Amino acid sequence: MVITYHIKEVRPYINWIYFFHAWGFRPRFAAVAHIHGCEACRHTWIASFPEPEREQACEAVKLYQDADNMLDTLEEKLYLSCVFRLCQANAQGDDLLIEGIRFPLLRQQTPHPDGSPYLCLSDFIRPLASGQTDSIGLFASTVRQQAPPSTNDPYQSLLIQTLSDRLAEAATEKMHEYVRKTAWGYAPDECLSIPDLLAEKFQGIRPAVGYPSLPDQSVNFLLDSLLDMKQIGITLTENGAMRPHASVCGLMLSHPASHYFSIGQIGEDQLNDYARRRGLPVETARKFLAANLSDKP
Repeated sequence: MVITYHIKEVRPYINWIYFFHAWGFRPRFAAVAHIHGCEACRHTWIASFPEPEREQACEAVKLYQDADNMLDTLEEKLYLSCVFRLCQANAQGDDLLIEGIRFPLLRQQTPHPDGSPYLCLSDFIRPLASGQTDSIGLFASTVRQQAPPSTNDPYQSLLIQTLSDRLAEAATEKMHEYVRKTAWGYAPDECLSIPDLLAEKFQGIRPAVGYPSLPDQSVNFLLDSLLDMKQIGITLTENGAMRPHASVCGLMLSHPASHYFSIGQIGEDQLNDYARRRGLPVETARKFLAANLSDKP
C-alpha cells in the first residue's frame, strides 16, 4: 500500500533531537521546538541555560526559526511517500522466510556481562517448525520533490537536506502508527502522545536498514524485491544505497517482547555463514559488514 503525506500532516511527528544533532547541538537544545514562539518565551528559555551555553541557545533559536520557515516554504514543493506491505513470515534459524524470500539476519556474538541471550531479529518471529505462520511488515519512505527547491546558498541547501531526512522519518512514524492501529491492527486501542511515539513506547519495533540490529545495507535489494520501491521513487545504487538520500526502509515487528538491540562485533565464522546464506562472496559480505567485524583476521 502506498500513502502520500503533505508536510503539514507529518510536521508534528518530526523528532527535533535528531535534527539538532545533525547540526552539532546536544539533545537539550532541541527543546526549543516545544516552547511558545513569542519573543518573551524565547528569552526566558535562553535565560534558563547556564551563562556559557546561552550563545549556543541563541543559535538554536535561530536555527529552529529558519527550519520552521523553511518547512512553510517547502509545503508545496516536497511531499512524503511511504509504501508498506504486510507479509506472511516465519523464522528458520537466523533467517526470515518472507513470502518465499529468504532474508538472512545476523545474531549478536559478543557475550553480555549479565549473561543475557544473543539476539537476532528472527527471535521475534514464530519459527517455521511451529507449523503456524506469523506476520511481518515491510516499509520504505522517501521525500519527493514536486518542484525542486532552488538555492545556491550552502546553508539553505543543508537546511533542506537535514529537514528532508527528518521528514522521511516523520512520515514513517505516522505510517507506522496507522499500520499498528488500522492496517495490521494489532494495537487498535493504542493512544499515545507524540512524545510517547517518538520515545517508541508502542508495541513492536521498526528496525531500519543500516541501523544496529539490521546493519547490512545490501538487504535493501531483498526488501526492494518485496516492496517495489520504485513506485514511490526510490532507486538503489549498486551497493544498495537508497536514492533520494532522504529515504528509509526496514521491517515492522509486532511481538510484545521485541526491542531494539545492536548486533555489535561478529567473528569470521558468522561472516562466512552469513555470506553463504546471502549467496554472496565472503569479501563482498565483508565490505557490507565492515563496521561489525573485529580487527582480528
